[in-house]
Amino acid sequence: MTHANAAIQQPNHAYLELQGITVSFPGVRALDGVSLDVRAGEVHGLMGENGAGKSTLLKVLSGVNQPQAGTLSLNGVTHRFTTTRAAIDAGIAIIYQELHLVPELTVADNLMLGQLPNRLGMLDRRALIQRTANELERLGERIDPRTPVKYLSIGQRQMIEIGKALMRDARVIAFDEPTSSLSARETDNLFRIIKALRADGRAVIYVTHRMEEVDALCDRVTVFRDGKRIETFPSVANLDRHRLITAMVGRPIADVYGYRPRPAGETLLEAKGLMGPGLAAPVSFTVRRGEIVGFFGLVGAGRSELMKLIYGATRASAGHVELGGKRVDFASPRDAVRAGIALCPEDRKQEGIVAIASVADNLNLSARRHSCRSGFLIDAKHERALAQEYIRKLAIKTRNGDTPIGTLSGGNQQKVILSRWLAERIEVFLMDEPTRGIDVGARAEIYHLLYDLAEAGRSVLMVSSDLAEVIGVADRIIVMREGRIVGDVPKAQANPGDLIKMALPR
Repeated sequence: MTHANAAIQQPNHAYLELQGITVSFPGVRALDGVSLDVRAGEVHGLMGENGAGKSTLLKVLSGVNQPQAGTLSLNGVTHRFTTTRAAIDAGIAIIYQELHLVPELTVADNLMLGQLPNRLGMLDRRALIQRTANELERLGERIDPRTPVKYLSIGQRQMIEIGKALMRDARVIAFDEPTSSLSARETDNLFRIIKALRADGRAVIYVTHRMEEVDALCDRVTVFRDGKRIETFPSVANLDRHRLITAMVGRPIADVYGYRPRPAGETLLEAKGLMGPGLAAPVSFTVRRGEIVGFFGLVGAGRSELMKLIYGATRASAGHVELGGKRVDFASPRDAVRAGIALCPEDRKQEGIVAIASVADNLNLSARRHSCRSGFLIDAKHERALAQEYIRKLAIKTRNGDTPIGTLSGGNQQKVILSRWLAERIEVFLMDEPTRGIDVGARAEIYHLLYDLAEAGRSVLMVSSDLAEVIGVADRIIVMREGRIVGDVPKAQANPGDLIKMALPR
């Protein structure tokens, strides 16, 4: 009898058991005596704010981190993983939010990395392509296996990462915010795959910040806070969301969006007939001072491409942008920043931060030119003071300004990026998926920062694939479809059904 079939006959069998897991880093106890079990044939949700310990737990499972105390058991057998290979060989697969792919290699090479088929000691390229094509079909993706990963969208890359785990036939599979970059179609495919894994008797851990995903997928859900397991809810049916949120953040959050209306001023930014990569028709719109304008659409609608055109990251083929009534033509993002426009990109890790550099260095990266002595000598004292000022103002959770930014949670990284632009006296903030992969508590803080910017007379353009977020935060919603603007809807008239209809391809 196969393992999966045995597991199906024991639906309440705890296949994975963690007892008293403790992990400490210098000055931080990331996990404090955590105990958790995951049954064969269940999807176990894991929720909590960024920094609550969820990622550390996954790293214990994968062999990246070794606990100072506690035990890990699989099907009653105790294991201690000192390498990632040992965890993989034991049947554990972790699909992290931050992808682990080799951009220069093909889809086929990435999918089969570590288990490339060979014939007579030589790579069997035909078998490689065939196996990859079969896996892509199971994932519902129409991608040429010979395509280098660097040419794929973030959502497609995420599906390749998922495919890597499925091809290893893992018995314990953990998903870390897997839908953060997926389109609606890709999300549906993922849910179908996860439900099939559950039916096959696998033990699935599903880390998410999205309540609707917990409702749709999970059997039980466990909440972490400050490195501790706070509570396990035995059933998702009729789950009290307010109780769940309170368990996550330690305080009730009645309305995560906390919308604050405000009067808008004169037009600050105007796009006139803008054309370029990702756009299928000339784009024109205006944004006023003190206004938050949401850009909603499906993946591939052209929203991110539009932001990069405004920011000077790509060159426009027609049309132009006006700032404060004057035409501006940016040869590069540097020109945009110096004119008062900044972009907080969707892919924070690759495009927004220097992961190995400190919080202070990342925060001062752009504004450094204002404080350099003699034009090239760094004023370390000024930069430390500026970093401390914004760490305090934005309540950035970090030991100090010297902490590598890559060790911070997604929400705190986003705050550092915002601090960088606040130090630059930016007037127009282009926010591309500003809360992607950020927990409910940190999201509320980010929203309040956006309201603060608007109330100070800045303009915010917010790209989001989360319809509830767009309706909850924006004063006005511009809908894009297939490279075109197809709607401009005031908040008071925003109806979810109507917005979705506008966004769907014709």
